[in-house]
Amino acid sequence: MQERLAIFLALIAGYIDATGLIQWKTYVSFMSGNTTSLGAALSIGKFGIVITSVTVISCFLLGIYAGTCLSLWKRIKNQILTFHLVSGILIFYSIIAYFYNINNLLSIAIVGLSMGMMNTIVTSVGSQKVNTDFVTGTLNSLARNTAMLTMTDDKVEKEAYKSNAVHLLLLWIGFLSGAFIAPFLLGYLGKWILMIPALLLMICGILISRINTKN
Repeated sequence: MQERLAIFLALIAGYIDATGLIQWKTYVSFMSGNTTSLGAALSIGKFGIVITSVTVISCFLLGIYAGTCLSLWKRIKNQILTFHLVSGILIFYSIIAYFYNINNLLSIAIVGLSMGMMNTIVTSVGSQKVNTDFVTGTLNSLARNTAMLTMTDDKVEKEAYKSNAVHLLLLWIGFLSGAFIAPFLLGYLGKWILMIPALLLMICGILISRINTKN
């Protein structure tokens, strides 16, 4: 279940990240790219990019902080609340953006915050640490596990490394698939583009809640 959930969240992250890149020319979940942009902009004095990069990075960090605090809160036994909070933020943003023109800076702040929160829902699959919102760490871990798989002769270790490599590959494919889908739907959905991941997150949260109740 954790593996499927991680792939599902990676798909949504790729979808939203591609949407942010097309609409606002900014990554809303890929902070490595934004950090590079920030450093380059500081060097050449492009303060518009500096403000944009600082805003999205700060909001992403704030989202991770809030999501982590929620996951550690003793009154919350699972990640369902985070599902609904992220979904609610995206739905609220989509409705407001349909009736009013929201500037790019506020848009990336809101969506970046939601991406940070979403990144805290699944942090591991089995023994393998994962990040569902960005792929640099995923590809690094994939290559490392593949290398360790080819270098070990221990059967137990081989199975573990193989399992981790498959999980990480599927996670990367999920993110890639989301990024592939978003540009096609953007032309049809326009300002409602983020309603798709919002509704999917809400439905997923409800289903997980029912499964937890049965168990």
